Amino acid sequence: MKFAVIRFPGSNCDRDMLNAIVKAGGEAEYVDYRETTLSGFDGVLIPGGFSFGDYLRSGAMASVAPITAAIKEVAADNKPVLGVCNGFQILTEIGLLPGALIFNDTHTFISRNETLTITNNDTPFTSEYEEGETVVYPVAHGEGHYYCDDETYQQLVANNQIVLTYNDNPNGSRNDIAGIINENGNVLGMMPHPERALEALLGSDNGMRLFARMTEWEAEHDYIH
Repeated sequence: MKFAVIRFPGSNCDRDMLNAIVKAGGEAEYVDYRETTLSGFDGVLIPGGFSFGDYLRSGAMASVAPITAAIKEVAADNKPVLGVCNGFQILTEIGLLPGALIFNDTHTFISRNETLTITNNDTPFTSEYEEGETVVYPVAHGEGHYYCDDETYQQLVANNQIVLTYNDNPNGSRNDIAGIINENGNVLGMMPHPERALEALLGSDNGMRLFARMTEWEAEHDYIH
């Protein structure tokens, strides 16, 4: 499995993301936001940071970058797409995931480890976890409040699209939502950083299983509709 790590101006977790997938047994290359094709890649990783300085709103300018159409094509081909933090914001801006990320209720930037719960392990991203399992991932965001209207929330619940929730909600996200997946099960967006949770020595190794499962995506046909 070969993954594209998308680099926008202001991305700052790209090296962490590439390291995570390689450490889990995959291959990865950086891809510039000005590229127009992702031919030859088996999946996409959209890292955290401040794409285009988060001007207008987080992810808004990245959503019209040349690479965006290619990311949508990868998603349409049922290949894995993971967006973390700013990557999650970008996925909502380009319409691959519902809802939006808005300012934290505290209107302050939050950077610390958070305890979370795996609420859906029936995905090719999370099948190595137990349902209800507690994990620890770092968060680092100023606009991490997940917002959606009532109809969208009911759809998320009905389709079991809520993958990860905060145990002690740090940003005001609706119903503690920390990560969601698309209906097809191949696009995951999350605010916490699993790529920063690879070593117990550094506080948590809970993120490694997520990346390990992504490297085995081709064997996960039962999950792909």
